[in-house]
Amino acid sequence: MEANDAVLSALASDIAEAERVVALTGAGVSVPSGVPPFRGDPGDDGPDPVWETHDPAEFHRRRFDADPEGFWTDRLSLRETLYGDGVAPNAAHEALATLEARGHLDTLLTQNVDGLHAAAGSDAVVELHGTSARVVCDRCGATQPAGPVWERVRGGERPPTCDCGGVLKPDVVLFGEPLPDEAFDRAQTAARRCDVFLAVGSSLTVRPAALLPEIAAESGATLAVLNLDPTEHDDRADYDLRADATEVLPSLVAALGGTTGR
Repeated sequence: MEANDAVLSALASDIAEAERVVALTGAGVSVPSGVPPFRGDPGDDGPDPVWETHDPAEFHRRRFDADPEGFWTDRLSLRETLYGDGVAPNAAHEALATLEARGHLDTLLTQNVDGLHAAAGSDAVVELHGTSARVVCDRCGATQPAGPVWERVRGGERPPTCDCGGVLKPDVVLFGEPLPDEAFDRAQTAARRCDVFLAVGSSLTVRPAALLPEIAAESGATLAVLNLDPTEHDDRADYDLRADATEVLPSLVAALGGTTGR
């Protein structure tokens, strides 16, 4: 289905009439900011998927426990691949922040760990896989901003440690770790209670996050899938739009009677 004016007008009407709207975002929202996807085909346009250039086993929880020095060395390389000289929110992030600020979006669930939704001004964000903007102490659980810690790692402190002496860990879900219970519980509750569920820029293949559109649809929500490629949930979607998130989300804001911005 093309994201033409009539379709966007109909979706905008559903959103305007809804009491609760939830969005789930995936890599397709961050790729336009220069963040490479973790999965995909190397032959696709754009940067190679991360797991084609880095070994996922290097970022398993077992590796962190057994070899924290090597883990942090490889994690620094991964960070440079992901964010290079820095990334910034794009039009899709800004549109979602605008929808929230204008009362059209209640909860924003994201599979991304780059922190770009928060940087764009979104407040009601549930980071299902954590965020690279923080690190957490593996001993005492204290968190702190990641920026200064990365400078320490670049300076040779590997692994970086907390004031309590514990080893610091990126505050993201590693292979071999479950999603945080609190985050996924909030996500499931939001999916069950919403009237409209927007799945944006996600292949909807990585579980358990991929279950959320199904939970929403089974609870009676209008399901809209906005993605460049087909997904497993397209057949049950009320709106199945093949579209670039940086184009369709600002158009959706416009259809709701406004322009991106607060």
